[in-house]
Amino acid sequence: MSRHLDRRDFLKVGGLGAAAAASLGPAACAPPDGGGGAPGAEEPWWTTASFELEEATIAGLQDDMATGRRTAVEITQAYLDRIAALDRDGPRLRSVIETNPDALEIAERLDRERAEGRLRGPLHGIPILVKDNIDTADRMTTTAGSYALEGHIARTDSHVAAKLREAGAIILGKANLSEWANFRSTRSTSGWSGRGGQCANAYVLDRNPCGSSSGSAAAASANFCAAAIGTETNGSIVCPSSVNGLVGLKPTVGLVSRAGIIPIAHTQDTAGPMTRTVADAAAILTALAGPDPRDPMTAPAADQAGIDYTEFLDAEGLRGARIGVERSYFGADPHRDVLMEQAILDMAAAGAVIVDNANLVNRRRIGAPSYQVLLYEFKADIAKYLETVEPELGMRTLSDLIAFNEANADREMRWFGQEIFLAANEKGDLSSPEYLEALETARRYARDEGIDALMEEHALDAIVAPTTRAAWKIDLINGDPSSLGSSSNAAIAGYPSITVPMGDVHGLPVGILFFGRAWSEGTLIRLAYAYEQATQHRKPARMIPSLDLRNA
Repeated sequence: MSRHLDRRDFLKVGGLGAAAAASLGPAACAPPDGGGGAPGAEEPWWTTASFELEEATIAGLQDDMATGRRTAVEITQAYLDRIAALDRDGPRLRSVIETNPDALEIAERLDRERAEGRLRGPLHGIPILVKDNIDTADRMTTTAGSYALEGHIARTDSHVAAKLREAGAIILGKANLSEWANFRSTRSTSGWSGRGGQCANAYVLDRNPCGSSSGSAAAASANFCAAAIGTETNGSIVCPSSVNGLVGLKPTVGLVSRAGIIPIAHTQDTAGPMTRTVADAAAILTALAGPDPRDPMTAPAADQAGIDYTEFLDAEGLRGARIGVERSYFGADPHRDVLMEQAILDMAAAGAVIVDNANLVNRRRIGAPSYQVLLYEFKADIAKYLETVEPELGMRTLSDLIAFNEANADREMRWFGQEIFLAANEKGDLSSPEYLEALETARRYARDEGIDALMEEHALDAIVAPTTRAAWKIDLINGDPSSLGSSSNAAIAGYPSITVPMGDVHGLPVGILFFGRAWSEGTLIRLAYAYEQATQHRKPARMIPSLDLRNA
């Protein structure tokens, strides 16, 4: 398979660069001397500095606000201060493109509502970052990390933003990403965007954060927010979550509306939560899920309306569950194989019935037709989104974006080109026989002859595989290696998946992926939560500069 098809196995998405930050409070996490740490110190100051909200959960923050220990304003200010100290300064994680200039005002309003006895739900007063391809009708821009959309302010909230606001969440800012959701070049580096620059891994700064929801993952892992929202076409939630030690939940396509999200492909795109715990992911999914008239593919989500996904949090949830192990992902990386073998033992010890060698026979055949689908849909879907962009920006078609990149190559194409843009621009419309055949083939391989067939054959509750490899070093010259990711089956089928930390390789986190049939989010949350509670592999991210492997 060609390299770009390997890379599409996890479709990296991200962005952050030269954009100016909105006003921030004083740096609560600054070193005592105001500098970068003592000369000759073994570790930078931020690797050992304490943070009052480190590893805070949504339930814990709610308890703080309910008991008066903290207000939403205080919580929001603490996260803004941490972003100022560690994202723009110190280690310069570059996970946030801009913060919300109205965040503190929104927090104050939500504090008043709480004082008056008006609570909107579990997310009331909770600061959440959203990826910079998600429209917010406020004073923040939505650019997919590209200078081509610099200054674009959405006229209408995306459905995701609207649902977050309705639930009482504070949209804290826009997270960096791989530019254009990493669907611009076959030689790209995950986590890089023109506006945002190169986002780093939250554990080791010279390691890649994966993509495309790079900034969402790094920021949530580094405790810059209570949680973050990412988007995925293929791997863009679960890969960055895995290498940044997070829980990442990719819903069934259609459970969460894509209206107001800069697209790649409508048959695979979705938004989802990226959190430090399964419980937090369940709480956020509850707020986001449901039908939206602006996104016809969410019509079936009406059947899921009103589900509280936190009700599936069961520490005994693996007992009696039939778990299929997708062994064809083993052998490529011995480090993660060791972790997977232990995860299998841990699940069995928790009462799961392990069905080994439950392999998807078509998994290596789905990449080629899926890639053709993405090329066709991107050309059509991006043009539809660009209709909502201010005319004065002059961006209406993919051809306009290509021309902009060529004219601004010094800012946009210093490190890699736009081979995918060019390939997509050569495609016809969505009535093309090539597109229709590729769509049918990809779905058949992924669904009827893939996940559905395997789960039916073995009466499985879920399939598991290693989410990806440990984070590789950032290399803007050569681009990314293959992530060895396992996201494609569920992504191309449009089915749900969730990654949970399963350990680390020399301090670099690696996740285990649970995936299954359409609309099985509740089951996957139950299994993932039980595994998380039994193993507790999540460790706080320290943003160390580099791994010293000389004596490893």
